[in-house]
Amino acid sequence: QVQLVESGGGLVQAGGSLRLSCAASGRTFSSYVMGWFRQAPGKEREFVAGISRSGSSTYYADSVKGRFTISRDNAKNTVYLQMNSLKPEDTAVFSCAVSSYGDYIYRSRSMYEYWGQGTQVTVSS
Repeated sequence: QVQLVESGGGLVQAGGSLRLSCAASGRTFSSYVMGWFRQAPGKEREFVAGISRSGSSTYYADSVKGRFTISRDNAKNTVYLQMNSLKPEDTAVFSCAVSSYGDYIYRSRSMYEYWGQGTQVTVSS
């Protein structure tokens, strides 16, 4: 089993930046594809970004492309989400997740087995 702990959320003005971190337990972090998802009030959880096992491949939702960057440090068992040019519509609970179904970046939340508790990101206008 993998435990994930997110940090770095908070309140920021529109146009600002935040960097989220997700620390994972265990010694097999580099064997997992990692994803970031978000859930806004009254909406379903949606895919934001994903990164392959080595970090060589990434994938982004259209809504964040060019503004968010996902990265990972396998030596530190940590995945990051750098968020720039934040907009009020980015307000949500952001969660990281683990997928062990091969080295493929899935966008469906059903392909991710372990989830963190989430961290709140609030962007004021």
